[in-house]
Amino acid sequence: MRENEEILTIPEVAAELRCSRAHAYKVVNGKVAGVSTLPSIAMGRRKLVRRASLERWKRANEKGCDSAMMSAPLEIDAVGRIEEKRYA
Repeated sequence: MRENEEILTIPEVAAELRCSRAHAYKVVNGKVAGVSTLPSIAMGRRKLVRRASLERWKRANEKGCDSAMMSAPLEIDAVGRIEEKRYA
């Protein structure tokens, strides 16, 4: 079996993502805000994830700028408003 055809269990997915099994299950079930649902294969209560699906999911959910320039950091003022630092 080629590497991208490999089938992973939730504990293996958790190890790959460096998170708990419970958190990996939440990602698979779409219960983590800010990230898309990780596609899985359901076998009863058991969930399995294709290696290729995990790799696509990681690329799709990677945060960052598309350009070489980094965005300016944000600061929160005393009343909780977010302000972007502006550099001249």
